[in-house]
Amino acid sequence: MAPENTFSSCCLKSFAWDETPTGHDTTLSNIPTYITGTNPNAAVLYIHDALGWKFINARLLADHFAREANVTVYIPDFFGGEELDQVAILEGRFHDVDLRGFQTRNAREVREPEIFACAKTLRENGYKKIGAVGYCFGGWAVLRLAARPPLVDAVVVGHPSWLTESDLEGISVPVQFLAPETDRVFTDELKLHAFQKLVLGKPRGVDGKGLPVEWVHFPDVAHGCLTKGDEKVDGEREAMIRGKDAAVDWFRQWLT
Repeated sequence: MAPENTFSSCCLKSFAWDETPTGHDTTLSNIPTYITGTNPNAAVLYIHDALGWKFINARLLADHFAREANVTVYIPDFFGGEELDQVAILEGRFHDVDLRGFQTRNAREVREPEIFACAKTLRENGYKKIGAVGYCFGGWAVLRLAARPPLVDAVVVGHPSWLTESDLEGISVPVQFLAPETDRVFTDELKLHAFQKLVLGKPRGVDGKGLPVEWVHFPDVAHGCLTKGDEKVDGEREAMIRGKDAAVDWFRQWLT
């Protein structure tokens, strides 16, 4: 039996933990952006969490999406060049981070116009299919992109923060939720409301048919697991791999 918090070689092969990101930095809608992949017809807008657009796991996830779903992935810097202390965040030392000021400087009303502009630019650049994936901070944003009239064709929402009930109104493209069991911000009440609204409420998509919704539950892990993949936290790396695989399958289904 393998020691606790270690993984077999077959498990580790399913994610490039120790690789160097293969994309490059450019701009999208005049915003510094990491881009990976070469598909001229299908793109994914990746809206990052508090760890930012340079976070190694974000870029590795983007590389996986590009390779496995055959899409071109863009991760713009939606924090205006501001970078929080990644080590402090990963170690849970939030008292060492100016979260209050950060939230003010990067409030929804500040960043939403930039996010919308990036999605519109992708469409103007000729992509026939556009998806969006958002983790934590990015979760509310991809739902806004999915609301009527939608700017994208499918979205993936990973342990969203800053989400309100009104963000679930008017969703009209296929949506996948990646939901860890323990989450202080995507609470049980919000999860229930989302499920009731988007599944039991039987909303219609832009094609007039029933809205495809997929709910992926991650037991025994907490908010942030889908991007942090902390090898010191039992189950986090497996959850991140499973979340990556689920998102890849979703994009394959709706962007091809």
